[in-house]
Amino acid sequence: MKDILAKRLKSCRKEMGLTQGQVAIYCDITEKAYQNYELMTREPRLDILVRIADLYKVSLDYLTGRTDNKHPIA
Repeated sequence: MKDILAKRLKSCRKEMGLTQGQVAIYCDITEKAYQNYELMTREPRLDILVRIADLYKVSLDYLTGRTDNKHPIA
């Protein structure tokens, strides 16, 4: 899961045209903390992961690799 999460975090961030610093500010974490998520050296807490999913407008299942569908089912 960590590998998929890291790749999808980076991919979504780039698709949105955001920097790691901008995502970190939105999530109220340090830029280094966010970098660690993309590098697979640390996993985000659930509350941070929810913020990231909200920012990228994707589901948690997508970020964690449980589905390839980016958008949550309504």
